[in-house]
Amino acid sequence: MHTVIWLTMPAALVALAVGILIQLDLNPLSWGVLADLPSAAQIIDQKAFNALSIVPPPLHANALTVFLWPGVTQESLTARPFHIYDKEFYDIIGPNPSLTLIATSETDPIFHEAVVWYPPSDEVFFVQNAGARAAGTGLAKSSIIQKISLAEAEAVRTSSNQKDEVTVTVVPSNPQVINPNGGTNYKNQVIFAGEGQGPDVPSALYLMNPQEPYNTTVLLNNYFGRQFNSLNDVVVHSGNGDIYFTDTLYGFLQDFRPAPGLRNQVYRLSLATGAVTVVADDFTLPNGKSQFEDGYRFDVKKDGTWENRKTFAYVAAGIPDGIHCDSKGNVYAGCADGVHVWNPSGKLIGKIYTGTKAANFQFAGQGRMIITGQTKLFYVTLAASGAALT
Repeated sequence: MHTVIWLTMPAALVALAVGILIQLDLNPLSWGVLADLPSAAQIIDQKAFNALSIVPPPLHANALTVFLWPGVTQESLTARPFHIYDKEFYDIIGPNPSLTLIATSETDPIFHEAVVWYPPSDEVFFVQNAGARAAGTGLAKSSIIQKISLAEAEAVRTSSNQKDEVTVTVVPSNPQVINPNGGTNYKNQVIFAGEGQGPDVPSALYLMNPQEPYNTTVLLNNYFGRQFNSLNDVVVHSGNGDIYFTDTLYGFLQDFRPAPGLRNQVYRLSLATGAVTVVADDFTLPNGKSQFEDGYRFDVKKDGTWENRKTFAYVAAGIPDGIHCDSKGNVYAGCADGVHVWNPSGKLIGKIYTGTKAANFQFAGQGRMIITGQTKLFYVTLAASGAALT
């Protein structure tokens, strides 16, 4: 912990350092400059933009815009992409974090969602954007599943090979997962949330073997005979083993699914009994996963039901997606400018700033993360690790 540095400093030096901080009126976060601030990190002093000389109207600055305050530029923010909002973030990024661009696409958003790490082969799966005009997916054709090797990602990061980008391999699921969006690891297989296609191909949960021949099984494709609207994201609860998934309107809004026949809700599937139940509703467009949903948190009871809905955090840049927790309970979400990180009480403590939309992300074992940025794919090394896989 960085407080140890202060405790082991001679008293005179402590007094001098405190005097300097007071004289310069520095934010307490700036204590980090007296320690070893990672070269890829920068301290964000929120007092610098608490009172602005000009605050633009909602037409120019709103929930979907990215905030650039006086004194910073997009270049300065991306040059050192690990943004420290609170000292707690030091423990998450560690002494030498890195953010590496490992693959690109000109316009086709092939790096979208369903980021899933498969430990036996140390590969990461992800899917193309369904319904995006640049992809031509949705109604005319299904989005595809792809994968990369993390060994290749590390080689690109360290420049230990001659390639500037990793190899992106298409995964031919069989039968094909139609318009996959969400995904999660389940006992070393992958569960995908498929959004469906038109009125006759229903939205469904698929279980896919992550090895050839990539065979799939439909786990669920209806709620008592009714089509789901557009299944979006999915997670397996580490305690009870149940599958929780969100159903929303994106397929309809992107013109490849019919008008909804059900409310926007969060569901729970028990594979042991086959029971499907609603655990939460009253959302505009439920998205993401974990026990954190569009700014809210719930307590998960022993019987698998949810209670005590509370506001957790409000994202200041875009819409949160791909929500995950690390092994210590900190909460991460993909946002309009990168991955935001909150501590368990909902305080923003830092960002992994990509400078572009982080559509989704996933931890990949000890100290590794993959971030999908639509036309950009990023590889991150840091100190934190994801929660244990089920």
